[in-house]
Amino acid sequence: MSRTTPSVEPSPADTPTRSESAAPPGDSLSHGLKQRHLSMIALGGVIGAGLFVGSGAGIAAAGPSIVIAYAVSGLLVMLVMRMLGEMSAAYPSSGSFSAHAERAIGPWAGFTAGWSFWVLLCTAVGLEGIGAAKIVSGWLPGTPEWAWVALFMVVFCAANLAAVKNFGEFEFWFAALKVGAITLFLVLGVLAILGVLPGSDAPGLSNLTGDGGFLPNGSEGLVIGLLASVFAYGGIETVTIAAAESEKPVEGVSKAVRTAMWRIALFYIGSMAVIVTLVPWDDKAVVEKGPYVATLDHLGIPGAGQLMNVVVLVALLSAMNANIYGSSRIAFSLVARGQGPKALGKVSGGVPRAAVLASCVFGFVCVVLSYWRPDDVFAWLLNMIGAVILVVWFFIAVSQLRMRRGLEREAPEKLVVRMWAFPVLTWVALAGMAAIFILMAREPGTRVQLYSTGGMTLFLAVVGYAWQRTRARD
Repeated sequence: MSRTTPSVEPSPADTPTRSESAAPPGDSLSHGLKQRHLSMIALGGVIGAGLFVGSGAGIAAAGPSIVIAYAVSGLLVMLVMRMLGEMSAAYPSSGSFSAHAERAIGPWAGFTAGWSFWVLLCTAVGLEGIGAAKIVSGWLPGTPEWAWVALFMVVFCAANLAAVKNFGEFEFWFAALKVGAITLFLVLGVLAILGVLPGSDAPGLSNLTGDGGFLPNGSEGLVIGLLASVFAYGGIETVTIAAAESEKPVEGVSKAVRTAMWRIALFYIGSMAVIVTLVPWDDKAVVEKGPYVATLDHLGIPGAGQLMNVVVLVALLSAMNANIYGSSRIAFSLVARGQGPKALGKVSGGVPRAAVLASCVFGFVCVVLSYWRPDDVFAWLLNMIGAVILVVWFFIAVSQLRMRRGLEREAPEKLVVRMWAFPVLTWVALAGMAAIFILMAREPGTRVQLYSTGGMTLFLAVVGYAWQRTRARD
């Protein structure tokens, strides 16, 4: 039985929150995240591995216009985070958007959004582990990459199994290092652009207008850069998942969402502008070394490139840690709402340890597949998760569109965070997502990802709807 109208009354989507409060001590999630943890997770969560690792390919395709690409996709992300913040402040839940989708659309939607995101996060854990291992094995030649991946996996799995505050502490210091490093990068970059950095000359507009101009590969290059930039933002949803285990969830979500705009503008758009102003967009080092390392090497700062590699390593390890945490909580929330194997819902010491172990095992299986079957099974898995983040954003927008009216009518006091210019900007966001889906279908490099993700989403939706109908009959 599907829902036709959203309700602000308790529903299955609230089950995690209600079960946590009603469960005996030791059987519910803890609230071990302090406000400083959540604040730094919100701040550092914006600076993901995709920014450091994946932005080079976008610059190579779009040239200086990558700044426009990141600005456009950044605006879309701001709208999505505002919508998600509105719902998460009203109903904090470890299931985040999955619980909101169930409340607003129906159980099948929560099932589809939740399990597709779980697959994405678990696969990303493996990918980030591989990326981190490549950096470390480059520093220590002869050491096997798989051994480093296994070490990282064991460390973060153990930390997440012990207590949620361990996740919080890791992310606090990881985020502090990332924020400090990128802030220093921006300061050095601006000084170099102004020509006041010792040993550097002001480049003016030469790199922005030369070598083919601002749009060296035309609109096609801009489109590729836009698609690359969209997926670089993936993972910022973790703060709304973590908020459910914080001391003050509503306050934490509200603060994170309200500061998202300047963080995205500064860290993403600002750093892209600095890079393409200082370094020729077609410099091979931008892709081979990464744009941040290439920029610091171009400025001739001794050891800065290697230091940036340390920051990239930290970003990858931070993403691993956050994704193990996020995937385990999404799985826990789904099971608590009756949408998964009951074994994954067991909690001890305030931690869903079975869900943590399952997420880590899935992630390590992805690593094994990357070595064992890199050209078929692993490639298929990567394609399958290629557009999941857009599917999740779509569910967020539709959920907010349906839930807002009910909140305004029945519980306006819960609207601590409000979506701007509702419903106009919600529809603008949905139109933007539709446009990106169309662009993905046009590009040969992303078409397979779109179709593969579409296939997985359709499969999960059918399974979720069948489960919903079965539960309604029972």
